[in-house]
Amino acid sequence: MNIPFLDAWRKRHDGPSEPPLVSAFDRDPEGVADMLSECELLRARVQESGVRLDDSPRSLAALDQLPPRWRDDPEELPSLGNDVGLYLGTVLVRTVPGAVWRMSPDGRPVVRLASGREVDVVAAGLEWAMTGAPELSQLYAESAEN
Repeated sequence: MNIPFLDAWRKRHDGPSEPPLVSAFDRDPEGVADMLSECELLRARVQESGVRLDDSPRSLAALDQLPPRWRDDPEELPSLGNDVGLYLGTVLVRTVPGAVWRMSPDGRPVVRLASGREVDVVAAGLEWAMTGAPELSQLYAESAEN
């Protein structure tokens, strides 16, 4: 609901407003990282295949080897792709020195590498889920070099 006078009042009394997740990245980066690493749908699907997601580059290579059964369900595909991207980002943040989660201008979580390069892991995860390429282990290796 848009109530102009209420917005003006909030600005005077609450200070400048920013999206809650953006400020959470600054206030509690570990909490945000934990939240983004949940990837419940992905973890449930790969558990059925015997793959263990241990936040390591090795687990990305194991994901690359799975038969893409998720492509049979077009309704689940976007959610799974999103989880894959968040998992890729989790592995990067936890294993590549200087890699951190950031919010892109369009409101998507991205990983900023020590070089300053940003990796749109969600877009990469969606592409991988739909086509299988590029491989997650390849994306990790390219990102870890920068």
